[in-house]
Amino acid sequence: MNFMNLIFTLLDTATLVLLVILLLVVLTQAFRILREYQRGVIFRLGNLVGAKGPGLIYLIPWVDRMVRMDLRVVTIDVPKQEAMTRDNVPVTVDAVVYFHVVDPVAAVVKVENYLKAASLIAQTTLRSVMGQAELDELLAHRDKINHILQEIIDRHTVPWGVKVTAVEVRDVVLPEDMKRAMAKQAESERERRAKIINSEGEFQAAEKLVQAAGMISAEPIALQLRFLQTMREISSEHNTTTFLPVPIDLFSPFLKKAGDGDLEKAAFHRV
Repeated sequence: MNFMNLIFTLLDTATLVLLVILLLVVLTQAFRILREYQRGVIFRLGNLVGAKGPGLIYLIPWVDRMVRMDLRVVTIDVPKQEAMTRDNVPVTVDAVVYFHVVDPVAAVVKVENYLKAASLIAQTTLRSVMGQAELDELLAHRDKINHILQEIIDRHTVPWGVKVTAVEVRDVVLPEDMKRAMAKQAESERERRAKIINSEGEFQAAEKLVQAAGMISAEPIALQLRFLQTMREISSEHNTTTFLPVPIDLFSPFLKKAGDGDLEKAAFHRV
């Protein structure tokens, strides 16, 4: 009898342990904890129940199935895509796409793998947009291209419950011969601007010289003052040159006589 009582006692203990283990399994299957940035899409016997969370979630063991969804912003790298621009220039472009899930139910029910689907649609859209843009527009108006890419990709992903927040074209690789041609174009443009600036400087200098000549012709003493100022500027330097200033008025009679002689010769030739 003592032996039978011991057996019954052991069976009761084993049953109790099994019940405790079964209860723990049921509890682990029945309750789930979701973080603030997570949502759980619940299916009951294959039928959609809805999205729950965050916090403590109760599930019917072996009846309900939950799919966790992350609502944080996801970043995907779009692999380098080779495309031909509208002006027939081959380019290699890669980009970065930022998006997040706004409808967990749609992201689970309407698309098998929203990450893969968004990556593929970004690749095809990038090639398509690059083919419709010219090279100058692609290089100079990068923000416009990014906005067009975001609108097109977002239009495809919204039915999947995915919102595209930003698209950034990261790098544009050009052929070497195109780089050399663009460098020559930029160099020619700089030379053209330098010549224009030099010509404008010469023109302004000529205008100032004409104005100065008019002022000196009106006041001949100004030429003498300019001559003395020039001598002062030269004498300030360290040199051994000696200057002997001679009044220009001393040469006025000779200049006048030379001018009269020229007039007489001109009159003689006319006769």
